[in-house]
Amino acid sequence: MSLRTPLGRVLGLGTAKDGTGHFWHQRVSAVALALLGLWFVVALFSQGSFAHKDVVASIALPFNSILLTLFCVTLAYHSYLGVQVVIEDYVHAAGLKIVSLLFSRFAHVFVAVVSVYAILKIGLGT
Repeated sequence: MSLRTPLGRVLGLGTAKDGTGHFWHQRVSAVALALLGLWFVVALFSQGSFAHKDVVASIALPFNSILLTLFCVTLAYHSYLGVQVVIEDYVHAAGLKIVSLLFSRFAHVFVAVVSVYAILKIGLGT
């Protein structure tokens, strides 16, 4: 039997006050991905062919390179948010959870930076 009040027992064990922001970030990035994904499919099939020179010429257009960059960055961010939820829900060992979250963040940032670099390299023609 405990002499503590119910409020005293749950104090400090409540919400981290972060779930709502995470929820909205996932939803907004999902809407952005739906719109950018639709553009990507239309842009992909409106090309003359899928030959390397045609794809590079399409990516080199300023409008396409900007939207492709937004698509890649948004995709990496949305993926990171989803993987973070999976790790937080299913990895129970504290040390492994931290290492997994760090690796996930670094991997997603690496993929985003490499994709932006490749798009810039094609878009600027260097």
